[in-house]
Amino acid sequence: MAKSGAGRLSGARTTPSVPRLIGARHFSGTRIAHLFTLLALLVWWLYSQVVPVYQMPGPGAVFLRMIDFVTSTYLLSQLWVSIYHITVAIGLAFVIGCVLAFMARFVPVTRMLIDTVLTPFLNAFAGIGWLFLALLWFGLNHTTVIFAVTMILIPLVAINVRAGLQELDEDMMEMGLSFARSGGRRFTKIVLPLLLPYFFAALRISFGVSWKVVLTAELFGGNAGLGYLLNVARQEFDTETIFAIIAFILVFVVICEQLLFRPVQRRVDRRFSRA
Repeated sequence: MAKSGAGRLSGARTTPSVPRLIGARHFSGTRIAHLFTLLALLVWWLYSQVVPVYQMPGPGAVFLRMIDFVTSTYLLSQLWVSIYHITVAIGLAFVIGCVLAFMARFVPVTRMLIDTVLTPFLNAFAGIGWLFLALLWFGLNHTTVIFAVTMILIPLVAINVRAGLQELDEDMMEMGLSFARSGGRRFTKIVLPLLLPYFFAALRISFGVSWKVVLTAELFGGNAGLGYLLNVARQEFDTETIFAIIAFILVFVVICEQLLFRPVQRRVDRRFSRA
C-alpha cells in the first residue's frame, strides 16, 4: 500500500497541471505571433531593397514618418479630424440603429417594414453609393464623411441590437412584470442590462468598420482627415506617407482593441456568464 501510494504521489508530481499547460500554449502562441511579425518586417525590408522607393519604402522610413503623426501639429490635427468623424458617425448610427431595433420589437406595426424592407435595404446599399449621394447633396465637407459612414454603420447596429431583443429571456421579463408595473423601470432594470453584450458587440464592430470606411469617405469626399492626406500623398507620389497612414491606423486600432475592447469584453463575459 505504501508503495502504491508513493507511486501515486510521484505520478502526481510528474503530471503537468492544467494552468501550466495553458500558460505554455499561450507563451508558444505569443512567441509564434512575434516571430511572424519579425518575419513580415524582414520580407518587407528585403523587398524594399530591390524596388524603387516610390513603390515600396523601407520599414525604417515608414516608422520615422509615423513618428511625425504624434510630433507634427498639422498631421496630429488631421488624425483628430478622422477620430471626430468616426466618433460622431458611431454615435449617430448607434442612436438610429437602436431606434429601429426597438421599434421593430415594441411597435409591431413597424416590424415588417424595418425587418424585411428597411434594414435589408440599408445593409445591401453600397457604401460608395452613399458617399456619391452625400457629395451631390452636401459637397466636400465634414457632413459628407459623417453621413456616408453613419449610413454604412446603421444596419450593423440595428441587426446586433435586434438580435439581442429577439433573445430576451421571456421568463425574466414576466418575472419583472410581477415585481414592477412601471414599463420604464422594467426597461432600465431588465431590458437594458440584458442588451449590454449586444450594445458592446455593435460598438466594437462599428469601431473596426468605421476606420475602413472613413478613409474612403475622406479620400473622395473630405477636405480634411487621414483619407484626405492619403489623396494628397497619392497625387505627390509620397509613398512613405501612404504606408505610414495605413500602418498608423493598424497600430492605433490594435492598441484600442488590446487596451480597451478586450478588457471590457472580458468583464462583460464574466458578468453575464455568472448570470
